[in-house]
Amino acid sequence: MWQPKRLLLGLMLFVIALIPLRSFFYEGLPITHDGQDHVARIANFYESLSEGNLIPRWAAHLNWGYGHPILMFLYPLPSYIASFFHFLGFSFVDSTKLVFVVAYIVSGLAMYLWMKEAFGKKAGYIGSILYLFAPYRFVDMYVRGAIGEHVAFIFPPLILYFLYKLAKDKNNILYGMGVSFAMACFILSHNAISIMFLPVIGLYFLYVFATDAKKSFQYFSLGVYYLILGFGLSSFFLVPALFEGKYTLRDIVTAGEAMKRFVPPFMFLYSPWNYKGGDDITKMIGFGQWIGIVIACIVMLKTKIIAKKVLLGALCIVFISSLFVMTEWSIAIWTNITLLQKFQFPWRFLSLSVFVAAALGGISISMITMKSKKLFEGMVVLFCIFSILGTIGMWQPKAYQQKDESFYTGTYMSTTDTGESSPIWSTRFMEHVYDKPMEVIDGSAVITATQRTTKMHEYTIVVSKSARFVENTVYFPGWNVYVDGKITSVEFQDPNYRGLLTFYLPEGKHIVRIQFEDTKLRRIANIMSVISLTVLILSGVVQLFWRKKS
Repeated sequence: MWQPKRLLLGLMLFVIALIPLRSFFYEGLPITHDGQDHVARIANFYESLSEGNLIPRWAAHLNWGYGHPILMFLYPLPSYIASFFHFLGFSFVDSTKLVFVVAYIVSGLAMYLWMKEAFGKKAGYIGSILYLFAPYRFVDMYVRGAIGEHVAFIFPPLILYFLYKLAKDKNNILYGMGVSFAMACFILSHNAISIMFLPVIGLYFLYVFATDAKKSFQYFSLGVYYLILGFGLSSFFLVPALFEGKYTLRDIVTAGEAMKRFVPPFMFLYSPWNYKGGDDITKMIGFGQWIGIVIACIVMLKTKIIAKKVLLGALCIVFISSLFVMTEWSIAIWTNITLLQKFQFPWRFLSLSVFVAAALGGISISMITMKSKKLFEGMVVLFCIFSILGTIGMWQPKAYQQKDESFYTGTYMSTTDTGESSPIWSTRFMEHVYDKPMEVIDGSAVITATQRTTKMHEYTIVVSKSARFVENTVYFPGWNVYVDGKITSVEFQDPNYRGLLTFYLPEGKHIVRIQFEDTKLRRIANIMSVISLTVLILSGVVQLFWRKKS
């Protein structure tokens, strides 16, 4: 049923979310730590996608034109969204900016949707304000340009929303599908952040199981089932990213990096806004957020509602834990739990802190204003002042850059990361552009390039004297060389051509095709995703048939 008041609240939240985004509507790309590199990655992603590769894995123009496997390890959802905008006619720069704009607005609406349904519209409104106007959100947008983390903020509240709705209507397949797709999109937005949020998702799932689902075994089994399917849907990316990272310099480049980046505790209370590197960026939780946390602690101690006391207590523990793990006091945890070191920067846990602080503030303030509309309106004004005006100086980048589109689509003089995704057989950075795509190392031959795409390079080669060749493409598992239709052996560890494809040809005329193909692991991962999607669709068909029959 159409409700004007509910629509008005949604529109108000939409307008409020637009206010700090005006900087994205100026010409040029905001200068951030990673912004330029993200545009280049997206341009490579789109080119591969436009060639018919549904899962782009190879960035052909990065690394000074030698190519790079970064797309296999880089969260793909933001690139899919940006590619859609580019398909509609926007430039790569504007497409990237649109991803930031849309994700910010949708994340606030998603937070409102979950908290309104689970705790009431008052909680939804305050919670969404706190979620949108946390200082770290503007660090991601205007300082770091962290597009993956930024998009990931959409999905924690969406997952919790669908888990809650599933408890209310266990026979509604749309809620189950929502759990699966939201979980999959979360992983595809930022796999490290999604792992970080698993304890929160698990705790809330148990809370709903014990309260709203009234310990229903059906709900518990359905929730686990749909969450597992979410992981299955994302397997095409998650499995290779986890298991093929051993072929990169990741563990070498990032070794011990986390131990150097702990956060001094006082920075959570106040740290000045700046555009410096990761160790110097503001780590503030936010003035409004801290007020909400203090109120939550008071409400938790005074409330007689056991379920709410447990929920607020659990969230407070998670919040304190998220701060603790960012400080050097937690060094023993980081040393013994090596998985944490994959996060690289302890302050990435600010994503978790922001979410929990927003939930705590929204729930507790809705409880103390339950019987007073005027008190609620006063609290809204208070939080708008502290949360919105307290961040007004953070709503812009330090500057903009103007570069032609060809800068991003052509040969890019970088790997777009610190080299951690470079193959272990290669140098960390190539640092120069090659003269020709293929060259004769030894012998005599005439090379004619006939076709070249992101994943396939084809040549006609006339060899007058048995020869050895180097193809100026960085080797990574999946690159194969076919000579006259038959696969041939490849050498990629020659110290003179480190990490590049080299091979021999006998005298005569040959058709050589160099192809990047899925490994057995990638094929299995793709099949896992297809099976998960098929199972999810069949589950819906069966449930609809069963409901119709009943």
